[in-house]
Amino acid sequence: MENREYYRPTTKMFSLICQQPSLLQMMSRFGIPLGVEDKTVDEICSEHDVDTTTFLAVANYIRFGREAVRGSIGKVSIPCLMDYLRRAHRYFLDFQLPSIRRELLEAIICTNKSELSKIVNLIIQFYDSFTEQVRRHMEHEDSQVFIYVDELLEGNRRAEYSIDSFARSHEAIDSKLQEVKNVIIKYYKPDAASDLLNAMMYDIFVCEKDLRNHCEVENDIFVPAVKLLEDSIEVTEDNDDTGSQTELSDREKEIVGLLVRGMKNKEIADKLFISVHTVQTHRKNISRKLDIHSVGALSIYAIVNNIVNLEDIKN
Repeated sequence: MENREYYRPTTKMFSLICQQPSLLQMMSRFGIPLGVEDKTVDEICSEHDVDTTTFLAVANYIRFGREAVRGSIGKVSIPCLMDYLRRAHRYFLDFQLPSIRRELLEAIICTNKSELSKIVNLIIQFYDSFTEQVRRHMEHEDSQVFIYVDELLEGNRRAEYSIDSFARSHEAIDSKLQEVKNVIIKYYKPDAASDLLNAMMYDIFVCEKDLRNHCEVENDIFVPAVKLLEDSIEVTEDNDDTGSQTELSDREKEIVGLLVRGMKNKEIADKLFISVHTVQTHRKNISRKLDIHSVGALSIYAIVNNIVNLEDIKN
């Protein structure tokens, strides 16, 4: 059984890296370079303006699992953690996934001369569809989830959204990469030396594990920490005296536009990454504010108020 001596502020950063080399990636995502000398985790984190508790929470989680962060969720720095997650997104999208694609293309070309174009196209297309799925997933977090959390940090909490909405739709993004890996291992038969192919496959294994760790850090550290932050902030109600009782919010206008284009509640929820219940709540608020209770009348409102064009309306 593994000796669970958790990393502490006094742990030497050099020892941490040597015990778990995969934490090198984690260091770069915290903005910590090499050249750690014989300094402790706390000393290195302080030098690079990184919250030590947050760094240790992620490091211990990656090495030992969920039990290692029990009791420390409420102590992590959410801004520091979001900076870590944003850097991870850039690493995956701008470096790791494009690099694997280049390796994959080169390896296939070098190991199979028969029916080359067909095989290359099929495997690369499958890999590209996986990459696009990851991109949509991470860009949604960057543009929606992290913006919401930034607002929480400023003391504002929206009524129509919560981190639970994200958590319910948050799924692992390594499964399709696993399919790419499995198809090649089981069914791809190279007709030339496969050292390059094997090296590329090893990189896919590493990327798969890295993506899984990334999602699990979000599920088991980020989401619980944000929930605690939410609980400390009262919901900001849209009920001041400046006309908000009858004026639609930007989100409500967005939903109006999707409704009059013919989309159903579930389709709207999926597109906006919110729950069906949240869509239904928005629809009730829209009906109450406008005193409009049919999609037909709502279509007229949307056209008159430049939310949609006439040609956008589904017949």
